[in-house]
Amino acid sequence: MKQSQLLRLGILGTVVAAVCCFTPLLVVLLASIGLSAWAGYLDIVLLPALVFFMSVVVYALLKNNKLKESEHDKSNHS
Repeated sequence: MKQSQLLRLGILGTVVAAVCCFTPLLVVLLASIGLSAWAGYLDIVLLPALVFFMSVVVYALLKNNKLKESEHDKSNHS
């Protein structure tokens, strides 16, 4: 997976998980299809997903930074 794709995936996942965690959007959607009893278990899934996607963003940024540094070092040695 390319670095830009990894970063986009991490940012998109973080935004979706944050929106679902901090707004009643997912609760309303579950209630509309008759699954509001599952709303109590959302934090068990959403909070780890939020942490995971934030970790993906940090990983992609760090890897991107290392690639830029190595390209910069190669251009200085040439």
